[in-house]
Amino acid sequence: MLRNFAAVILLGFFSIQISAKELPDFTELVQKQGAAVVNISTVQSTRNTLPPLGQMPGRPKDGDPFSEFFHRFAPPVPRGQPELQSRGSGFIISADGYLLTNAHVVNGADGITVSLNDKREFAAKIIGVDKRTDLALLKIEASGLPKVTQGNPDELKVGEWVIAIGSPFGFDSSVTAGIVSAKGRALPQENYVPFIQTDAAINPGNSGGPLFNMKGEVIGINSQIYTRTGGFMGLSFAIPIDVAMDVATQLRTTGKVTRGRIGVVIQEVTRDLAESFGLSRAAGALVSSVEKGSAADKAGIQVSDVILKFDGKAVTTSLDLPRIVAATKPNSKVTVQLWRKNESREVSLVVGEMPDDNVVAQRSENEKEKPNASTNIARLGLTLSMLNDAQKKELGVNNGLLVEDVLNPAVNELRRGDIILAIGNVEIRSLDHLNEILKQVPKGKNVALLVRRGEQISYVALKLDEK
Repeated sequence: MLRNFAAVILLGFFSIQISAKELPDFTELVQKQGAAVVNISTVQSTRNTLPPLGQMPGRPKDGDPFSEFFHRFAPPVPRGQPELQSRGSGFIISADGYLLTNAHVVNGADGITVSLNDKREFAAKIIGVDKRTDLALLKIEASGLPKVTQGNPDELKVGEWVIAIGSPFGFDSSVTAGIVSAKGRALPQENYVPFIQTDAAINPGNSGGPLFNMKGEVIGINSQIYTRTGGFMGLSFAIPIDVAMDVATQLRTTGKVTRGRIGVVIQEVTRDLAESFGLSRAAGALVSSVEKGSAADKAGIQVSDVILKFDGKAVTTSLDLPRIVAATKPNSKVTVQLWRKNESREVSLVVGEMPDDNVVAQRSENEKEKPNASTNIARLGLTLSMLNDAQKKELGVNNGLLVEDVLNPAVNELRRGDIILAIGNVEIRSLDHLNEILKQVPKGKNVALLVRRGEQISYVALKLDEK
């Protein structure tokens, strides 16, 4: 009896010892890397830029379904004062004074002060800003500074320990720890950053600060949080350091960031759409629109093509393509693998250059004229009518069918006012043409309808009525 009791005690002791050894010790990491983390204070004159509260720098656009929850977390600044002061974080990437932070930390600043861990302060100047990735490169006049060591985010594993160092709520050199919750996260209106998701506590003032792995290497820049209250709720997002360093290199050498562009609008390939196009699995990026005269247009890429690979890199989901294309140097000649008409093929194209935000034009939608007589298409569960000449001219299309009514309550992907442009890759010329195509589709099968709604064009998978 005593022997069994002693064995239990001994087993419990070793279990405690093993558990204690598994818990990480961050002390040495913080001592070595903390000196490279800085506090950033900005001063902004109210007469220069003081937008309404609903339009503060870095907030998602109004109308975005996630705008209530996703926030870049520079601390709010008071209103109605001659000058505004805000705080954020950053870190030194070179001994001669270059450092990285978030663009929204220094947005509109008239003056920037960088405070080091040893209490020295320096005035900083902005070398360049890239709003698409929310990154800014700053420079202070100093030498022999401590700098971070860059890690490889590709080697990062979900579940791995990470720590964040920054100045939440102005408390300098604060350290929080957590694990990597996910990799490659896509956030609303953030097409070019595969975010690292963590549960390390991140709050206002951490913005722009580094995220370290257990080797003491910086692997990300803390940029956004998911919140209903404005504070930490367990979901934080960091920009991978390789993305940030590529931006920093371009800003340092040219003062701007160039990105590739091919001129397509794409959407996710769902399981139903994959079946419609004869794909064995849901993968790739489905082309729903091709800009006339663009690189894709010149290469012969068509609406309904599914892009599977770009320059040898697999496009697993539609979110992959913008990042891969953007990272490709403009004027590069690349090979694109497509899926078209139930077979794989390759085309070559010369990558174009993405224009600056201020030269991207948006086309406004005009009032539509009264449509022509409508017809019920039973197999689709829709009432459709042909577009008249004025509507075609206004929309810039040769043909199309206007959705007058949705008869089948199960069809919730379409609504009145939508324009059906094609089935698969076949442009619809008339109602009779549509019926001829539908006769060739077996009962119960999915068809892919190319639908225009306002300025958006995308494919919708619709199962045909089996009756």
